[in-house]
Amino acid sequence: MFFLMKAVILSGGFGTRMRPLTYTTPKPLLPLLNKPLIMHVIGSLPEEVNEVIIAANYKIELLRDYFEERDLDKEVKVVDEPDPRGTGGAVKNVEEYLEETFFVINSDIISSIDLEEYLEFYRKKKGVGAISAWTVEDPSEFGIMDIDEEGRIERFQEKPAPGEAFSDIINAGHYILEPEVLDKIEPDRKVSMEDEIFPRLLDQGLYGYEFEGYWIDCGRPSSLFKAHRTLLDVEGKKTLIGEGTSVETELGHHVSLGKDCALEEGCDVSNSIIFDGVMIGRNSTIENSILGYDVMVEEDVTISNSIISDQLYIERGKEIIDEKLKPEEMDHD
Repeated sequence: MFFLMKAVILSGGFGTRMRPLTYTTPKPLLPLLNKPLIMHVIGSLPEEVNEVIIAANYKIELLRDYFEERDLDKEVKVVDEPDPRGTGGAVKNVEEYLEETFFVINSDIISSIDLEEYLEFYRKKKGVGAISAWTVEDPSEFGIMDIDEEGRIERFQEKPAPGEAFSDIINAGHYILEPEVLDKIEPDRKVSMEDEIFPRLLDQGLYGYEFEGYWIDCGRPSSLFKAHRTLLDVEGKKTLIGEGTSVETELGHHVSLGKDCALEEGCDVSNSIIFDGVMIGRNSTIENSILGYDVMVEEDVTISNSIISDQLYIERGKEIIDEKLKPEEMDHD
């Protein structure tokens, strides 16, 4: 039977670990293979999900503008989270829209999970929710869980010390919940779903759905790079070139170029993410770097292991190694 559902996408926070990119662009709109992070999540939702509720605060108008300008097959509401309220508080803040079983997904998780299969798994259980589960080598930086043979979660442990973990299975950031879970979340305050709410649901039936493939938490530029390389490899591509972009050189591996870029003869670009409107002059080298929107790179420039913010001008012959350049208006910070 086909049931219509809603999905809450958690997009709060200031994206501080993604700076300088997030000085000008909210993290959910940062491009990954020329598509905003949040659109990778929306694109993975099952057909049953006909409405998406985005819980956001930082640069919320940019998010609203983005979705108002697009005709999607799902209704999208961008709801203001007055102040950062954690995963639980953010969901509680949109309670008025949630009347049936719903998804909750972090906007910066890029993974191979099949949400349709996950939903089918959950519907065969009798409980109040489910958590996606991913296996890691070192669980000490994560919250872990113990799952029995029936898929039921038996206990949690937050960031266990080395040698003290009872499991290597972590919370992968995709939840399916029943509306009654909202009754357990105190309103108008910061609440962690993972620390405060989930442990109280164990005796009511909370299930773990394990999947394989890839899972990347894109909270830092290094993980954005990892997702960039992973998705290119999954799609069997060496490069991705946006519409209206001209390339007069041979590109290296793992390069994505946004739309309306221009790369002149003799420049060398490898393992890099290039946003829209970037110009790269002759004989310049870009490697292991991210160039923001409308960056202008003159001839004979070297940029390595660096992040260049939007609309910056890099003069001829300059070397930029292991740097993060802020937008010009932020230079006084």
